[in-house]
Amino acid sequence: MILADSGPLVALLDRRDPYHSEAVAAAAGLSAGPLLTTWPCFTEAMYLLGRAAGWAGQSELWGWVANGQVVIRGSGSDEATRMCELMAQYRDLPMDLADASLVTASEATGWRRVFSLDRHFRVYRLRDGSALDVVP
Repeated sequence: MILADSGPLVALLDRRDPYHSEAVAAAAGLSAGPLLTTWPCFTEAMYLLGRAAGWAGQSELWGWVANGQVVIRGSGSDEATRMCELMAQYRDLPMDLADASLVTASEATGWRRVFSLDRHFRVYRLRDGSALDVVP
């Protein structure tokens, strides 16, 4: 599975998004299978889609969840503590909750590929000091 940030979810669905073409091209190169996102990323994507495309865009994202193209991962209370640590560590960027949730999801699952349009993911490091594999 590949971890998905909110930016690509929005860009894939909103043809008017400035990153739409880049997201579509990057998605075409991804291996088959669902995208794994987190509740903070999903919430952010829903908010952004609501502003850009209204209910129609939000409904399409819900459809991706219903048909298994997107899987939403929950997190445990231990991950909440780690998210807080990461946000403090990267406060100068700053790191938002959605980004912190993806880094902790990577640490918990061992999946290192992140589909994100956010350059910050190239700076973030996992607990073991390793970098994420950011697409595109």
